[in-house]
Parts: sequence; C-alpha cells; structure tokens
Amino acid sequence: MKRRTKKLLRNWRIILLILVLSGSIITLAFRPLTFGIDIAGGVALVAQTEHPVDAQTMQVVTQSLQKRLNTLGVKEITIEAQGDQIVLIKVANISSEEQANQIKSVIESQGVFYMEFNGVIFGTGKDVVRVDPPNIRQLGQQNYQWNVPFTITKSAAEKFAKLADGKAGWPVDMFLDPPVNSLLVVPQSVYKLMNSSTFNSNAPQATPLLERIKMAFNITTVAYANQSADELAKLAQGKPDVVLVDVPQSLQTELEAKGLKVRYVARMQGEPDEALVTRVLGLYGPYAVSEELATGTPHTSVQITGSAPDRITASEEANKVYTVLKSGSLPVKLTVVGMEFISPRLGENFKIQALYAGLAALLTVLAIIYFHYRNWKIAIPVASTSLFEVIIILGVAALIGWNLDLPSIAGIVAAIGTGVDQQVVITDELLSGERSTRITRRSSVIKRMGRAFFVIFASAATTIAAMSFLLVYFVGTLKGFAFTTILGVLIGILITRPAYAEIAKYLLGED
Repeated sequence: MKRRTKKLLRNWRIILLILVLSGSIITLAFRPLTFGIDIAGGVALVAQTEHPVDAQTMQVVTQSLQKRLNTLGVKEITIEAQGDQIVLIKVANISSEEQANQIKSVIESQGVFYMEFNGVIFGTGKDVVRVDPPNIRQLGQQNYQWNVPFTITKSAAEKFAKLADGKAGWPVDMFLDPPVNSLLVVPQSVYKLMNSSTFNSNAPQATPLLERIKMAFNITTVAYANQSADELAKLAQGKPDVVLVDVPQSLQTELEAKGLKVRYVARMQGEPDEALVTRVLGLYGPYAVSEELATGTPHTSVQITGSAPDRITASEEANKVYTVLKSGSLPVKLTVVGMEFISPRLGENFKIQALYAGLAALLTVLAIIYFHYRNWKIAIPVASTSLFEVIIILGVAALIGWNLDLPSIAGIVAAIGTGVDQQVVITDELLSGERSTRITRRSSVIKRMGRAFFVIFASAATTIAAMSFLLVYFVGTLKGFAFTTILGVLIGILITRPAYAEIAKYLLGED
C-alpha cells in the first residue's frame, strides 16, 4: 500500500497538479482578484463615432482610448468595439459623477492639437516629443493656475522661431479640437470681441483672432443678425460643419433639414463672451511671445497654462490636456450617447451570490456523483478536482489581471460542468473491463484510458473551437465567458484530468 502511495505521489501528473495548485493559492494570497463593473461597481459609457469606420480604424480608436484612460490614472478598464460606430467603455470602481464626467470629457476630446502663430500652424500633436505632469498652484482664494509643460520637435521650434523673430508680445495660440473648416455663427458681441485686440496679448497691432482662425483653420465667423436658415446655408457652402453659438436653437433644426451638419453650443450660466470663445474654439492662450523667444533662436520647451476657480476643476482641466498630449489624437471624433452607473453595493451582492452558487454547484456535483456510483472514493475526488480547477482558474486570472465579471464566472461554471463530464468518462472506463489476470488487467486499463482520453480531447477541442470564435469575433460581454471557459478546459485536459485519472486508478486498485 505504501509503495503504491509513494508511486502515486512521485507521478509527474500529480506533482504538476500540486505545483500549479500551490502556485495559484500563493498568487491569490498576494494578488487579490479584480472584478468588472457588474461586480465591483462602476460606470459604463456608450460612445459613437461621427461616421462609420473600418475595423482597422476602430482598433486604433480602442487602443488610443485605452492609452488615454491609463494615462489619466483610471484602473480596470474594458473597451469593446461593437460594429463600425459603437464603442463600449466600462470602468470599474467609479462612483462619483465628477469622475464619470471627467472620463466622458477625455473620450469626447478627439485630441487634435495645434500650435498657431499669426494664422500659421507651426506644430501639431505629432510634434509633441515629451509631456511632463501638470502643475497646479493657488493664486488666490478662488483662483488656481495650472500648467502642462511639454517639449516639441526641433523642426517645429525652428519654424516658430522664424515666424516670431522680432515679434515680442505677439500672441501664440494653442488649440485642442478646434472646429476646422466650419461656419461659426456667433452673437454680435462675440463677433466684435473676436475682431478686436482682446486676444492679441501685448501686441494690439497683431492680426485679430477672427482672422487668425480664418487663415489657420478655414473657420469663417459670422455675426448673427436675424439671418434666415437659407441665408446661413448659402454662407456655409463649401463648409462641412456649422457651429451655432448662443443663437436661436431653432436654426439647428432648420439647417439640419437642409442636409447640413450642425453643432449647437449654448452659453453656460454667467459665462462671459471671452470664456465662451475659448471654449468653442478649444483655445488655450493666447500666450505672449517673450523677448527671449523673439530672437530667432529655436526653443523646444513650451507649456499650456490655464486657470480655474477651484483645485478640482483645475486638476480636471490640466489632466485632460496632459492626457490628450500624452496619448495623441483619435482618428475620429467620439460622442458619448449613453452612461449608466452600477452600484458597488449591488455588485457586492452579485459577488456573494456567485460564491453561494459555486458552493452549491460543488455540493450538487458531490451528491450526484455519489448517488450514481454509491462510492465516496469516487465522489470526493471528482468534487475535489472541480474545486482545484476553480482555484487554478482564479489563480491564473489574478496573475494576468483578468477582470472577473458575471459572464466570466458563468464561464468557470461551464468549464467545471465539462470537467465533471470528462471525469465521469474516465471513471466509467476504469470501472468497466476485465479483471481476469494482471497482464490482461494492465492491458485493459491502458486501452480504456486511451478511449477515455480520446473522448475527452475531442470534447475539449470542439469546446475550445466554439469558444475561440466568441473570443476573437464577438465584441460583447461574452468575451469573458469564452476566455474562462477555454482556460478551464485547457487546465482540465493538461493538468487536472490526467491527475484525476491517476488518483482514480489508485483508489480503484488499478495499476
């Protein structure tokens, strides 16, 4: 008996199971499991591209969003493309509306960055070499200033040096997602402001902002004076977009009826004209050219500066600029069309219910196997092997940082069900067969195990093939189900099933 036990413990299949199981337990002890938003709670956002895109462009969009949100410091993110226009973004452990709105703002920022001087674009986001973390400082009780330092390429610096030579005090503008190639319809007071020297820094003689954006971005600005939709449509000829700023919103419906793409921007409560202009244009600055920068010598170190009434707003604005500069621009504009919060308390209930369901499933397996064979020597190893598989799956998930959501847990249950079926096949083959002589018995065991594992590998192959289709081509939440099912099946056929076969042979007296 002792000799058979020692032989079993020295079997490489048993040793492999012990090592993997021990490694999984250690991993779970030092690296806690991470959960998706349906368990941990969080926010789900549905974003839509401004027009249908191909699969390659959609892949760039999802990768850029992942990089942006990682730069923002957001953890446990799931980004899934659905079709040619919809992107589903799930972020766990987000409970406040402020955090969700910050994420929404980053998603909706296409991130096309321009540096412009006197109507000439001398650099874009592609010229940004390095971005340093933002700095925030308090200047007064309700005045916080922030800045994001960054480094531009030598070519952009040289181009700017030539443009700014001898123009100390002239304005340098930086834009983030300006309405390029558009007709801008604004109130009379805003038009006058843009056509004045207000945005000219320390050089009243410099070109007004109205003309600078016309030359740089082909933005035509029109003062609204009760023009009809037909008159505005004529002015918009050759322009793909119309931006209505604080004018009658009924114009939007009328212009859209004429086939024009229209965006309406309402004035925020108490918002002055200057703040409205900078918000519509995505303008940062203007910054005055210093004496040092007006000498014709290239300088690669620059910064974007802004101000806010409180530290939270300052931090949000600075992080948005930092994130976009750091991650680059999206190939297509995104708009968040839906947002849903999932309560962490509700997720905690799901977690507890999943634990109860798992325990109930193991006990049910134990009871069914016992009543089928009337033998605890079979029932206990089968249930124990199922438990081992769960621990190993969870250990691998913790090791690679896989976010467990409800479909993933369902996949674990499906893998365990498949595993029990395969263990029954092994057990039935061992219990059948001849027992006449030692030689006949040994030959019979080998044949029966061969038949059993042929069935097991065939079943595993079909399951993996079916789940691989979901994993590769399906873009919804069933990806988690497919992943954990495949993982469970692979762990079964490579580790637990061979080990169970050895244990079962030992307990049933087969060699």
